[in-house]
Amino acid sequence: MDKWKKRIGYGAGDFACNLVFSTMASYLLFFYTDVFGISAAVAGTLMLVTKIIDAFADTGMGLLVDRTKTRWGQGRPYFIIGAIPFAVFTIMTFIVPDVGMSGKILWAYVTYCLLNIAYTVVNIPLNTIVPRLTSDNHERNWLVSTRMICALIGSALVMTITTPMVHYFGQGDDQKGYLVTMTIYGIAAVFVFVFTFFNTKEVVPPTVQPGKSSFKEDFKGLTGPAVIFFILNFLYFGLFVIRNTTVIYYFTYNLGRTDWLTFVGLFGILSGLPMLLLLPWLQKKMPKKTVLLLSTVIYIIGDLVIYFGKTSPALLIAGLTITGLGIYGIFGTTFSIQPDVIDYSEYKNHRSISGMIAAFQGFFVKVSLGLGSALVGVFLKLGGYVPNATQTTTALHYIEISFIWVPLIICVLIGITMFFYKLDEKRSDMDVELGRRRALAAKDAEESIVNH
Repeated sequence: MDKWKKRIGYGAGDFACNLVFSTMASYLLFFYTDVFGISAAVAGTLMLVTKIIDAFADTGMGLLVDRTKTRWGQGRPYFIIGAIPFAVFTIMTFIVPDVGMSGKILWAYVTYCLLNIAYTVVNIPLNTIVPRLTSDNHERNWLVSTRMICALIGSALVMTITTPMVHYFGQGDDQKGYLVTMTIYGIAAVFVFVFTFFNTKEVVPPTVQPGKSSFKEDFKGLTGPAVIFFILNFLYFGLFVIRNTTVIYYFTYNLGRTDWLTFVGLFGILSGLPMLLLLPWLQKKMPKKTVLLLSTVIYIIGDLVIYFGKTSPALLIAGLTITGLGIYGIFGTTFSIQPDVIDYSEYKNHRSISGMIAAFQGFFVKVSLGLGSALVGVFLKLGGYVPNATQTTTALHYIEISFIWVPLIICVLIGITMFFYKLDEKRSDMDVELGRRRALAAKDAEESIVNH
């Protein structure tokens, strides 16, 4: 029961993050173009610029976590520190001020930038603490899978209830509807982050004490597997944001099935649940490299089923099911690699740099999210997309490219990248050596207490 308390406590943190993150990924571009009232090109540029700024904030947050030493651990305190700012800036982002077009664009830049920074404060620590919660690799896989399941539930909830809530609270006024809905999400996130704080505990100390090295020395601690991990995150989150952003356009305009949107959002996400439940077992039976390559193949097959079965409801459902399995297999496996990468830096270069690794991960994720959103905006502009209107053949073609073919290409790139990952075969040696170092560190600490 204690294990599940810890698993759910840790996973709940990503549920809180996804109440807002999934809304941003799935609805924010649509909100900016069709509710806030700015063009797709301006919105896409805004999301790119703010994400690049936020990427640098990630670096600072990662360095801060690496140099944090409290009785609550290195990462856990930030769940409390960041919770309220996260809620406040969530609400502010969805306010539509009556200040003219230039003023609105400025407001959007400032609020979205602040929201991304607040997200960084709570999310970077969530990415760093798995190696500190347990040294058992199978339990780490369960923690990551539980986190992904909670993220999936958060995403499914957002995709299922956001539009109905906007309509219910707005009563025809989408500006009011979005504001009330996001206020509820922001307040709920605060309580969930507090729950995460009280149900996790950092019990595995690093073999190197925090704050004992410079940025330059920590940077030297990065390894080849860390670079592969960063590239995987860049590619996966590009896939994620492009897929989630374009699904509403594809089903609204290309298929003319607005009545499917709630179902598509829910089913497309929940179809990945079986994969997340299977991942700890799969990762115990086969290398993570194999699991991730298998997941990319599954996604590509599902993508092609959606394309060729666009006129068949049964094939569309089948395609959504298969892509759901694939994308969450990629998602869960990518995150399960992170503790191995963190441990490898300690093992090979004697550097405890979980915060820096999370920071660079966040940097590549934020740049990817920004580029992905901007790319969708560019494709919509090139196609001549006009909000709330019948689209031209060219516009429909560019929407199809964004929804079907760009994600497929990204999956191929993920597969190529993963061929260079070699940590699976080094895991056993890492466990033995890091266990020896932690035992020596604990013995030295005991002797130091006795001598004093």
